[in-house]
Amino acid sequence: MKGITDRQKEVLTFIASYQEENSYPPTVREISEHFNISLRAVQDHLTALQKKGYLSQTQKRSRSIRVLDDNAVEPKLFVGKVPLLGTVAAGKPLLSEENLDGYVNLTEPFVRPGKSYFALRVRGTSMINAGILEGDLAVVEQASVAADGQIVVAVIDDAITLKRYYKESDKIRLQPENPDFQPIYCTDVRIVGILSNIVRTY
Repeated sequence: MKGITDRQKEVLTFIASYQEENSYPPTVREISEHFNISLRAVQDHLTALQKKGYLSQTQKRSRSIRVLDDNAVEPKLFVGKVPLLGTVAAGKPLLSEENLDGYVNLTEPFVRPGKSYFALRVRGTSMINAGILEGDLAVVEQASVAADGQIVVAVIDDAITLKRYYKESDKIRLQPENPDFQPIYCTDVRIVGILSNIVRTY
């Protein structure tokens, strides 16, 4: 099959997305309105895509456009709806409604299909040398175990902290990334997630 132009690829992607959302294809007029181009220009694109084997269309029938080869269709970006946790209340499960501050929509590479995430607003400066600043949004992949050196969200006595995790012989060390802060040593700690990404807005 011959290659297609960028505009033809956009038209093909629009038709495939429209079909997926509505369970029927768009009309020539709807394609024309979406791209703000003439009906003739749309028909030229459709004819070219048919000749190249990407589309079929029955003349004089509305909504008869069919995508035959979607290899040229731009893949849809995965969007994850990530719960944003506010002030986490003592004694309440981390992802309970009381802690929920809304949702943030994040795309790849911040989130990936098949994994569960939550987001926390960073408070304080204990992780500043890891490039994590006050006000940043920490995107956290839910997990209950961690490897040495990973940055984790841990629950200690119902308080939540974001620190680097190290397992020592008889205890866990939660290491800040700021020399002004002391490491936290504990035996009873619950890992709830591993830092996946930091989102910063200016």
